[in-house]
Amino acid sequence: MGWVKINETTYRFEDKGVRFFLLIGLECALLIDSGMQIHNAKELAGELTSLPIKLFNTHTDPDHIGSNDEFEEVMMNPAELVNYHKPHSSQIIIPVYDGDIIDIGGRSLKAIALPGHTPGSTALLDMKSGMLFSGDPIQDGKLFMFGPMREMTAYILSLKRLMKFKEVIKEIYPCHGTCPIDITIVPKLIDGAHKIENGTVVSEPFEIFGHKVCAYDIGVVTFLCDY
Repeated sequence: MGWVKINETTYRFEDKGVRFFLLIGLECALLIDSGMQIHNAKELAGELTSLPIKLFNTHTDPDHIGSNDEFEEVMMNPAELVNYHKPHSSQIIIPVYDGDIIDIGGRSLKAIALPGHTPGSTALLDMKSGMLFSGDPIQDGKLFMFGPMREMTAYILSLKRLMKFKEVIKEIYPCHGTCPIDITIVPKLIDGAHKIENGTVVSEPFEIFGHKVCAYDIGVVTFLCDY
């Protein structure tokens, strides 16, 4: 657990099965998610930069918002508000919509909506480097698609649209599993999700956090779905 340097202006923090990122620009720094068991991500980011630190949530599942109460403002796709309970009533939500640009000074990050895992799941694409910070939808670990607000068809449509950016995306930095991964995983995720929808892949029973779910191992990822 701790900061891992990716390059001179990009770091990842490993937080027991989930990770979040710090991107440093010329004017400010941006935390992408804020941890699970960590509750002082902003303080920890201050070890790496003296710039003002802002927060963007890829989505608001509990393992991504552990330090949100450190921030007076948080950026997210407002579709995530159905999932999110403000840690304090004074917190301001800064809406980020598909196609919006977050500029942290010499570093422009393009928001790409990826609904399916959650309604407002959103990746950020560093337009200069081609680094995609994908949140949860693109990974090679266990992808939660059980419970309320998960939608497989929306997930498939999101990934198909993401392939429009395949010439720009150089590497993908997910919040779970291997980091980084290659864009070539995306067609495999689409194919596996289609097979689950069509009933052409067999599931195994699996239990996680007290939930009994169906585990579909498609080779590159295991989808955890409702019965």
